[in-house]
Amino acid sequence: MIPIGDDNTGRRTTPWITWLLIAANLIVFVFFESFGTNERFINAYSTVPAKVLSGRDLVTRDRILFDPSTGQRVLVPGLQHTPIPIWLTIITAMFMHAGIAHIAGNMLYLFIFGDNIEDRLGHFRYLLFYLFCGVAASLSQIYATKLTRGDLLVPSLGASGAIAGILGAYLLLFPHNRVRVLMFRFITSVPAIFAVGIWFLFQVIAELGVLGQDTGGGVAYAAHIGGFAAGFITVKLWGAGR
Repeated sequence: MIPIGDDNTGRRTTPWITWLLIAANLIVFVFFESFGTNERFINAYSTVPAKVLSGRDLVTRDRILFDPSTGQRVLVPGLQHTPIPIWLTIITAMFMHAGIAHIAGNMLYLFIFGDNIEDRLGHFRYLLFYLFCGVAASLSQIYATKLTRGDLLVPSLGASGAIAGILGAYLLLFPHNRVRVLMFRFITSVPAIFAVGIWFLFQVIAELGVLGQDTGGGVAYAAHIGGFAAGFITVKLWGAGR
């Protein structure tokens, strides 16, 4: 089930911040990450749990892996020197993505659901709310990795934690909004409580499935859950007085 649009009849403002966030993510992906192929840049500015928890800039050696399907040796860059304060990687990682599918999915969700939250909170509060949810998501992933004894050297990146916060806010503020979704081979309209609720339920089930497993990377489900919870719980506080 893929969302492709929602009901915006109640929106009264232009979502400038949402559009700027999408533009910022695309600029970083194209010009700094070289469409996700610049692994040295990614490994320098992503959030690495071991770096954040220790406060130290850790650098690891490059590895050469053998691909049995092609018979080729592949150079895999290790963790790179981070030229900014380590804690800032929690912010920089929110604007980075690992590949085209990764950024396309995240920007689709941000484009569909972000404008309604921006309209409700106002532009500046919405920007702070977005960053807050992203930070909460990243910290959730870091401590979940530590508690489950996962690999603390695996970098995490992406806007999905912050966007999960937007989904949590959307579920609370617009539970009955109609969301157009592509389901199998046809397009239909469902309430947001169903479209977003199914997404969140999948994140919980997926996270329970990987608890205690050293997957060496993959989807940061703990970040999604943490970001969603942060958005759901605090969005009305962010909108207080409006």
